[in-house]
Amino acid sequence: MAFQGDSIYWVEVEKVVPNPFQPRREFDQTKLQELADSIRMYGVLQPLTVTRKEIQREDGTFYSEYELIAGERRLRASKLAQIAQVPVIIREGEQSEQEKLELAIIENLQREDLNAVDRAIAFKQLADQFGLSHAQVAKKVGRSREYVSNSIRLLGLPEHMLQSLKVGDMMEGHARTLLMLTDRPEEQEVVYKEILLKKLSVREVERIVRKIATDKVRKKNLGEFDANLIEFEKKFTETLGTRVQIQKTDFGGKLTIDYFSEDDLENILLRIKEEAAEQAPTQHEMVERLAAHTPLSVVAAAAPASEFAPEPLVVQPQTPPEPEILAAAATQPPQEPIPEPEPEIA
Repeated sequence: MAFQGDSIYWVEVEKVVPNPFQPRREFDQTKLQELADSIRMYGVLQPLTVTRKEIQREDGTFYSEYELIAGERRLRASKLAQIAQVPVIIREGEQSEQEKLELAIIENLQREDLNAVDRAIAFKQLADQFGLSHAQVAKKVGRSREYVSNSIRLLGLPEHMLQSLKVGDMMEGHARTLLMLTDRPEEQEVVYKEILLKKLSVREVERIVRKIATDKVRKKNLGEFDANLIEFEKKFTETLGTRVQIQKTDFGGKLTIDYFSEDDLENILLRIKEEAAEQAPTQHEMVERLAAHTPLSVVAAAAPASEFAPEPLVVQPQTPPEPEILAAAATQPPQEPIPEPEPEIA
């Protein structure tokens, strides 16, 4: 059947092939099944957009094939619903690869079906493959140049962070803020993990990143920063799972540990205790260390009794004298004291 303007036709589902320039790569299977159930009950309410290609068979005859420009989600759901035909609008004339990609991007943008990563990939493909500037891409898709440029910049994040953005574990605002730490990958990774574990808001992440940027400027202004302190900061950060800063002062220094709740504080304290327990020497190790640097007498005094104490002195009990001997000794008269000799007179 046909309408005024673009004509709508019903074609067999198996004759519609996907758009090779489809920018959308992620399809939520649950939502796809929900759409399939709706199509099974009410049909496809919005036609797919296709181009028609005449393909010659080996026997010389021709058949029509329809290449999808927009509507892949509806096509997939229609196949799940096992319906025989779908409504399509056929774009007349040969469509260039650029036009197919442009139409697919625009259709997905209008329906807000693209996630931030797929959108960025599509914009970059349009710019790189067809030699377009960001301003030209923006004009074709109906967005601002800043919107296109900021989207493409997201692709500068590590792959695992892009995957988190794809599946919705973090928001686009989180990702944009993480880009500010591209030149500090260790701290970027720490902040990324805090986003996932602590469910930080975009505003909280912006505050953390601004503080990191301020510290970077401060250290640059101080000139050559102690490499040992930088290494200590990295080790503290890895051990405690949160950002740690060390600041030198005239009389020592200051250690700053970031936390966001009482639970965070308890976890940090627990990690410190666990680390201390792992690093603490055993009693035997302490004795060995003392023995290597201390005189033996001191080591013996500090060592456990089982290793250095002498054998215990066993005292045998004496047999008491017989009663007759005691009686005889009692009857003897006391002896007179022997007088001292008087000095002789010359």
